[in-house]
Amino acid sequence: MDIVVGIDVSKDRLDVAVAPSGLTFAVANTHVGIEDLSARLQSIGAVAVALEATGGFEMLAAAALSAAGFAVIVVNPAQVRSYANAIGRRAKTDLIDAAVIAAFALTTKPDLRPLKDAETQALSALVARRRQIVQMIVAEENRARLIVAKEAQKSIARLLKALKRELESLDTDLDEHIRKSPLWRVREQLLTSVPGVGPATARTLLAEMPELGRLDRRQIASLAGLAPWTRQSGTWKGKSFIGGGRGKVRAALFMAALVATRHNPVLKAFRDRLVAAGKPKIVAVVATMRKLLTILNAIIRDQKPWQNA
Repeated sequence: MDIVVGIDVSKDRLDVAVAPSGLTFAVANTHVGIEDLSARLQSIGAVAVALEATGGFEMLAAAALSAAGFAVIVVNPAQVRSYANAIGRRAKTDLIDAAVIAAFALTTKPDLRPLKDAETQALSALVARRRQIVQMIVAEENRARLIVAKEAQKSIARLLKALKRELESLDTDLDEHIRKSPLWRVREQLLTSVPGVGPATARTLLAEMPELGRLDRRQIASLAGLAPWTRQSGTWKGKSFIGGGRGKVRAALFMAALVATRHNPVLKAFRDRLVAAGKPKIVAVVATMRKLLTILNAIIRDQKPWQNA
């Protein structure tokens, strides 16, 4: 039987559980600790390692273990918690969580996804920082509309000026990063050939969805969290929902879809048909996001820019 390892990740520590043996131990979430972990896992013949996505704390371990030759799976915490509830595992400690992650991976055998290389991780970090700066600018502009005191207005104006300078600097860094890779330059040009897709959306997809062009339309929609799922029991059928997947990609596609419904004739007609058929507007937007992602996936797969139908 395959030996699968589950790791519960925190800022300073990695709690480790091995399935099916039940062995548990902990190491520091540092280069030294992960080297020790790698040696121990090799000695017991582990074939796969599963870690929860924990806001970036898992990246050092994931990268180091992948480089050491292990099949590394970064799993969705919500799916692991649902699995724990399904098997009646209510107690919660770091070692118990690690054991649940190992059991989840052993039972469900989630698909392996390629980890980001160093250049893609750097691009992802720049894209994430740009998104944070944009959010800060929007927040300060909203405050400026609500605050009357001149002193506070001056403070907001100074901060906005600094934030906009930083945004320009980040855009320059992103341009330079994209220029390093001929493949990324070509892909950015292909993606932005679609009306409604700007550089920010294209770069988010390059950074957060390296699988683009390599999966079919159902797989890529599921990866982005845009594949609808329905609640149904007997003759009762509830509404369909979307969720899970890569939230950063979904947020970028939402904005792109809104722009596309105004400036892209194909997607505008698609969205208008849904609304005319009685679909709620938000449902029509989500369907447009899914169709846009399908188009972008095909464009990268076929290496052909957008053409109006």
